[in-house]
Formats: sequence, C-alpha cells, structure tokens
Amino acid sequence: MTQFRFSPPGSHAPYIRGGGICLRVPQMRDFEAWATVRGESRRFLERWEPLWPADDLTRPAFRRRVGWYEEDIARDASYPFFLFRESDDALVGGLTLGPVRRGVVQACTLGYWMGERFARQGYMSKGVVAAACFVFKSLGLRRIEASCLPINEPSIGLLEKVGFMREGYARQYLCIAGVWEDHFLYALLKEDFTKRYAL
Repeated sequence: MTQFRFSPPGSHAPYIRGGGICLRVPQMRDFEAWATVRGESRRFLERWEPLWPADDLTRPAFRRRVGWYEEDIARDASYPFFLFRESDDALVGGLTLGPVRRGVVQACTLGYWMGERFARQGYMSKGVVAAACFVFKSLGLRRIEASCLPINEPSIGLLEKVGFMREGYARQYLCIAGVWEDHFLYALLKEDFTKRYAL
C-alpha cells in the first residue's frame, strides 16, 4: 500500500500526500483553478450534484466557502479537501468528509467530485484511499459512509473497488439536480480497510 504523509495532528490546514496525489484544504489561492475545472465540467457534474447557486463560480462565493471550511475544520465538523496531481499540482477534483459524528457512532460521510478531463484516470480512487487513511488514522473514526445514484456506474465501481460494501437502498435520499433521488448506501469499516490495505 502507498505510504501517505499527513499534516501534524490538530493542524488547521490538514493535508495528505502520497501515491502521486495530494489532498489539502482549499485556500483562496485555489479559486482560479477551481472555477476553471468546475466551470468546464459543469455539464459533466450537474447530473450528480445538488443545484448550483447562481453565483457558485464567483470569487465572493468561493471566499464564503473557504470561510465555512475553516470553521468546520476548527469544530471537527467536516474536512473538505481538494485533490491535486503531485506531478504538476493540477487540481483534478475534491472530496469532503463530513459531517463527522462522534460518541456512539464514530463515523463520517464521504462525498466527492471529479473534473471531467481528469475522470477515469485513477486519481479519485487514490484520493478516496488517502482520505480513508486520514479518517481511520488521524480522526480515529471507525466507519465511512457514502451514497450514489443507482445509475452512476462509475461511482459504484469506484466505491466497490476501494472496499466499500453496499448496505442498503434509500428512497428519495438526496435532492440531486433539483429532484429527490433514490440512492444506494455504502460503508467502509476501519477493520475491513485495515485488512485490505495493511493500515
């Protein structure tokens, strides 16, 4: 398994590096790259996401987003990451781990998006494995949950490839592109991940 390097525990700007990719918390300096990748991939992404706000790709909206991210990390509520290709620092996608639930649950939810021109090249698979290492080693959680539309075959393939198990079917689970859609429910347990990747 790839050995990932993590930011120091308690860091306000977590990062994960290894295997040719880097996950790090979004910063204002990422705006141009983010707006470009999201803008050129809009048709590719909109089918799988909630409705985009009218000002979604503007600098003020991104500044608000970065502020929310900083607050969430400080509260241990969620951990948003941008996914970069290490060879040239190209922004290829993003992942979010949250909401984080502690106490008797010890879990978080995984969501992700990929720029169209970077899709099907293995970057997100590496990103999800890196994020899982972070969840289980740095955050100390026991379970990562995910969901996807039953027609989203690439996402189903990705989740199952990295070890997520399908656990159920939820009717009208999320509002996607303005429509309440049914979803497959998946989860990855720490003990299964540890066996598979020798964590």
